[in-house]
Amino acid sequence: MPISQAMISGKKRLLGALAAIAAAIVVAVFYFSKSPPPSEERRPTNAALQTGPIELDLSETQAASLKSEKVVARDFTQEKQAVGSIDFNQNRLVAVFTPYQGRIISASLNVGDPVDKDQVLFTIDSPDLLAAESALIAASGALVLQSKTLARTKSLIKIGGISQQQVDQTTSDQQSAEGALKAARDAVRIFGKAPEEIDKIIQDRLADPKLVVKSPLKGYVTARAAVPGQLVQPGVAPAPFVVTDTTTMWMVANVVESDAAMLRVGQEVRANVSAYPGRSFSGKITVLGPSVDPATRRLFVRSEIADPEHLLRAGMFANFVIRVGDPLSSLSVSQSAVVREGDGTMICWVTKDSRHFARRPVTIGVRQGDFVQILSGLQSDEIVIGDGAVFLSNQAAIQTSH
Repeated sequence: MPISQAMISGKKRLLGALAAIAAAIVVAVFYFSKSPPPSEERRPTNAALQTGPIELDLSETQAASLKSEKVVARDFTQEKQAVGSIDFNQNRLVAVFTPYQGRIISASLNVGDPVDKDQVLFTIDSPDLLAAESALIAASGALVLQSKTLARTKSLIKIGGISQQQVDQTTSDQQSAEGALKAARDAVRIFGKAPEEIDKIIQDRLADPKLVVKSPLKGYVTARAAVPGQLVQPGVAPAPFVVTDTTTMWMVANVVESDAAMLRVGQEVRANVSAYPGRSFSGKITVLGPSVDPATRRLFVRSEIADPEHLLRAGMFANFVIRVGDPLSSLSVSQSAVVREGDGTMICWVTKDSRHFARRPVTIGVRQGDFVQILSGLQSDEIVIGDGAVFLSNQAAIQTSH
């Protein structure tokens, strides 16, 4: 049966109405899914409450547990901190070599042993010393012979048995023998032999090839390569012994480039090592590097640290503080009065009557000892809470969570 035009028009109107209703439902669902419930719009977040002014009222019992203090000015030393390592003072370190070639006979000291100045470190069998002592003995014998010949010549000239020319020649030979003996004594003395030892060699006519090598300073043996039987030569590494005066040590550090302009040679340094907690070692900057390391952007700094008790050891890590200026007067509070909140804000709790407390954001500077430098946020003579400030922050957090 043919469909009338009226029926077709009615179906089109019905489909259009259904499409409009569906579109309205989609829009409504989208709108309500994006909009928060009315209760959430009216309740502010904890973060919004924490950034605004917060005040607390405590009971007398609660307030009694808090400790208040005044904001006062204190002197804060201008200091920079860094990390370094301890090393031997290379200006008080001596590599002890043998002055002449020889073979080591004995070496009794070991690394870590204390040593006095002129204490024997090792002895060697030196062919050069043997040759020098042999020449000394020969020169001594020649002088004795020439002295006797001169005495006989002088007695003969009195009876006309010899000419004056012969006497003069004998006198010259005797003087030459005296000069040769003096030169031979000096040659042996260079090996470290004392005048008494030289006299004994001449008297006994016995050469002693043992060359004694002594320490040039008082300190500690910090390295040893000497082994009995080893052939050693002057200046040939490794040195048989290294002796170091440890009454002062070096501290070597690399300081950040931004602090370089504040550093000067002669500035005071305090060093601390983990082996001696609570103890400081004093010193001064002796060298500033001429350039900044292009890779690390740090400046080489060397300090000389006093260590009269020989407590520091080479290789120790050290935290040190450099005094870079005169003390500055600034407002301060105790460290317990400053509370760091979750977002990093530093705050103090200010009060006028020890019952009502106001949260105050502050900007802090350096921490020295038990005190914190206050750069902004507080006024002189204001009252803040020291011990118990954390309790107030916890109470504020509980209040803002409801």
